[in-house]
Amino acid sequence: MRAVTQDLIADRKGVWWDLILYVPTVSVLALIGTKLWYSPGSQSWTYVLVFLASFFLIAGVNRVLGRLLILPKAPVAMDIDKQRVRIKLRNGQVVELVKDVRYFPDFAGRSFGLAGLDLHGRRQQFVFHKGQFADLAAYRHINDALRHYA
Repeated sequence: MRAVTQDLIADRKGVWWDLILYVPTVSVLALIGTKLWYSPGSQSWTYVLVFLASFFLIAGVNRVLGRLLILPKAPVAMDIDKQRVRIKLRNGQVVELVKDVRYFPDFAGRSFGLAGLDLHGRRQQFVFHKGQFADLAAYRHINDALRHYA
């Protein structure tokens, strides 16, 4: 297998889909929690709903900033060969997955996961979306190169 190198780009289209998913979810949970807070006898449910709203808000912000490649731990480039997968992060670090590397494609073909142990023995996990690649051919080429790790 020949080495494959690919730079990633911000997935702006995917961000819109995430916003369509997370903004209404967080808003509805917060509004129902607020309504229950001012209702007699239902205040204990408010804590659960505010926790869920906070959880989805943090998860949504993390997902959106990761897709836009703004987070310091967001992958910005990957290099694949038969022995290892090297992933460059936005903060300049390079993570080399060298052992127990696993490739997890989704059934819809819109994203894939990559997990493995780095040189320090720590488990690392990454999710890559189709919109983060320059074009469909680059996405397919990376998927074909990673099938070796499936």
